[in-house]
Amino acid sequence: MSDFWPHGEVAQRYGVLRDVGDAERAIFIIDRQRVIRYIDIHDIDEQPDNEVLFAELAKLDPGISAKIRAQQAEVEEEELPQGGVVLYCTRWCPSCVKARKWFDQHGIEYVEVNVISNMKAAEQVKQWAGGNRVTPTLDINGTIIIGWDEQQVAGLLLGEK
Repeated sequence: MSDFWPHGEVAQRYGVLRDVGDAERAIFIIDRQRVIRYIDIHDIDEQPDNEVLFAELAKLDPGISAKIRAQQAEVEEEELPQGGVVLYCTRWCPSCVKARKWFDQHGIEYVEVNVISNMKAAEQVKQWAGGNRVTPTLDINGTIIIGWDEQQVAGLLLGEK
């Protein structure tokens, strides 16, 4: 859930609203009886470990573990795109939005891979970014760029320095 309006109300109730007006990356697993069963709070730039979250969810619903593993197996069979411009991102990341807009403005074709729905892509990005899932991460003909760096991208794709 994202806490959009009224701004910060839920984050404030759960004690994770920061003084600057946004929330920490916080995960609360709440059961069907509305009891909080798990809390995980990270700095906004850190990504939680999905395996830990899956294990916590499996405690609440043992059948969910098999469902998650089946979905992961399907994703792991997918090959990641190679060559050209590949944008590993999320739909909501402000820097990903900037990257998409820049590519569109410059007429550059790219393949977009969502690191939320594609676990193989998420793991690849974590390997490239030293254990973090940084978005956007770009693979431009084998050159990996962690985070949005317009100058570096322009240099690679438009020959600008």
